[in-house]
Amino acid sequence: MFGSQAAESAKPPKSAISLQQLEDMFANMRANTKWNLDGELLWGYFFTDPDAKRLEPLSKYLSADGYHVVAIYPTDDRSTNVLHVERVEHLTPNTLDVRNQEFEALAKKFEIATYDGMDAGPALTGSH
Repeated sequence: MFGSQAAESAKPPKSAISLQQLEDMFANMRANTKWNLDGELLWGYFFTDPDAKRLEPLSKYLSADGYHVVAIYPTDDRSTNVLHVERVEHLTPNTLDVRNQEFEALAKKFEIATYDGMDAGPALTGSH
C-alpha cells in the first residue's frame, strides 16, 4: 500500500512504540526537566500521509474528540504531509501506550500512512 511503511506497520499488532520505550521516555523527562509528570502536560500527536486531503477527515474526527488541530503541513522535503494535534492531559507510560495503540488503529481506519508518534511539553495555563 505505502511501500516499506505499510510493511513496517503490519509487523507488530501492538504499538510500534514499546511500553519500555515510553517508560524510558518518562524516566528521561523526570531526570532532565522540571515538568510535573504527575500532572497535565501538553501532548502532541503526529500522523503522516503523502496526500494532505487524506488527513482532513481524521483531523475533524480528532477535533470532535477534544484534540486541538495545530496544522496539516508538508514536510521540509515535501515528500509527505503531517497532521499535528495536541491536548493537555495527564498520561502515564501505560495510558500513553494505550493511546498510541488507539491512534495506530485510527490511522488504519482512516487509511492514513502512519501514526508517527508523539511529543510532550509543559502545559501552559490558558493555552487551550
